[in-house]
Amino acid sequence: MLNGVLSANWLLAVTGLVGLAVGSFLNVVIYRLPIMLERRWREDGDAPGHEDTYNLIVPASACPACGRKIRPLENIPLLSWLALRGRCAGCKARISPRYPVVELLAAVLSILAVWHFGPTLAGAGALLLVWTLIAAAAIDLDHYILPDILVLPLLWLGLLFNLSATFAPLSEAVIGAVAGYLVLWIIYQVFRLTTGKEGLGYGDFKLLACLGAWLGWRELPLIILAGALAGVLIGGTWLLVSRRDRSHPVPFGPFLVAGGLLALFAGPAIEHAYLAWILH
Repeated sequence: MLNGVLSANWLLAVTGLVGLAVGSFLNVVIYRLPIMLERRWREDGDAPGHEDTYNLIVPASACPACGRKIRPLENIPLLSWLALRGRCAGCKARISPRYPVVELLAAVLSILAVWHFGPTLAGAGALLLVWTLIAAAAIDLDHYILPDILVLPLLWLGLLFNLSATFAPLSEAVIGAVAGYLVLWIIYQVFRLTTGKEGLGYGDFKLLACLGAWLGWRELPLIILAGALAGVLIGGTWLLVSRRDRSHPVPFGPFLVAGGLLALFAGPAIEHAYLAWILH
């Protein structure tokens, strides 16, 4: 009994450390992937120009303010930011707190995934899902885009995991992918026809389709409701605090991600509680 508890605690501790390391890599993805996509779009234009190699590995990480290369000891997840007090070791420019937040979030969600699903196929799938969703949400916050290169492979991966009904029966996963896309597409079209504005982006349709592929169509109402409520409360509060115009765009992707994570970890429990309350 005691050995089992110790083994479980060690597994969660190792998972947390792996989550921190993955979170550090996700910061690279969040910062560099939009730049890589922009370069690719320029290269596909009428007058492509020669540019130095730029990907997730090259060039080495450096301070965006002074260009000083970041040393290994300055790149330890979470600890380096705390030790440097959120400042560059060279020029003392401020380092965004988003970096340790992403690392800590990846660690916490990784631990939650392994604790909830155990060291199983579902646990491995949940890790891949939450890591990719973190990157997608952060990129959407920064650039108002949900890159296909993240979302579409994740959609197909969800269907593959559900070949063995890891999170939902395959039939429910396929219907979830189709319904997830169509629901937001219909809302988008109705909103555009009635207001003349685009309230959602095509990336949002694909993201909900992705979540439907992973979790099945039964979780879509919870994801949409939770995402909408979070968008109204958090997005509305942000607009008020920042005193921005109400027409200022607020990305919906991060709120869909929040709804998806809620459905991943608590969806069946919420569904059973709701049915019990209805049938009581």
